[in-house]
Amino acid sequence: MTHRSNRSPRSPALFQDAPTRSVDVGGIAFAYRELGPRTGVPVILLNHLAAQLDNFDPRIVDGLAATRRVIAFDNRGIGASGGKTPSTISGMARDAVAFVRALGFEEVDLFGFSLGGFVAQEIVLTEPKLVRKLILAGTGPAGGQGIDRVTPLTIVDMIKGALTFRDPKYYLFFTRTPNGRRAANAFLRRLKERRNNRDKAVSLSAFGAQLKAIKAYGLQAPQDLSTIRIPTLVANGDQDRMVPSSNTYDLAGRIPGAHLVIYPDAGHGGVFQNYADFVPKALSFLEAEALPQGGHAAENVRLVSSRTTTDILRK
Repeated sequence: MTHRSNRSPRSPALFQDAPTRSVDVGGIAFAYRELGPRTGVPVILLNHLAAQLDNFDPRIVDGLAATRRVIAFDNRGIGASGGKTPSTISGMARDAVAFVRALGFEEVDLFGFSLGGFVAQEIVLTEPKLVRKLILAGTGPAGGQGIDRVTPLTIVDMIKGALTFRDPKYYLFFTRTPNGRRAANAFLRRLKERRNNRDKAVSLSAFGAQLKAIKAYGLQAPQDLSTIRIPTLVANGDQDRMVPSSNTYDLAGRIPGAHLVIYPDAGHGGVFQNYADFVPKALSFLEAEALPQGGHAAENVRLVSSRTTTDILRK
């Protein structure tokens, strides 16, 4: 692992080649990788349950990094980062904020997927001046439908994966239709593209802490999302089993001016299945002129992709 210096090296062309660096966050080393131009507001990626640096979809990271500085990191206790994983979403959000500030940023864009979306919402609610724009994918609000049942669903699909010699994400993130199965296989192949200096697996204790945090988040009282006054893009598949898709509509309806993208015949990993459609939408959203904080974007927009998975999957 290399360490951060005041002068960043030239960015690698692909996420699979990005070196793993570390930064001191309150005496704990946090691992991260970055890609893209070194100017502008960075996009901070917040990942899903049991995910470390190698679990960020390289097509999405590479796509965003074509024009944006993108930073993926392991939060406290995850992968190569030190410390003990918090068992609350608020604790994870505090650590993420500390990481951002340790890198010297005063303003960032957040892209939270699944568990990362819970953390992203908490950051925006507690540190609104830190975040310029927000992307939430495959996620839901505190107290959202079915979020407290992620643990049994995950355990069942982990067992199914063990019995069928498949990664559990094959079942958790994608539909069982032909399109969904092809997308699942393609996504899992992409996660193996990095051959050298791969990240450490998530420990059982960290996994348990994340599950505890997710259950508590699913049981807690709803938060007032009307106070989120920054441009927000919400995306998901129409058949999410982990964080039911109804939560996506709920988020978009409760965040003022949020833009909504729903992909047909897609599950929790809808943005992975449809990365070729999602990345341009995300870049357009990130690069559009932001309204002053407290202003409103356009009314909710439902953008449903009509493209099929076979049209867009990279061969």
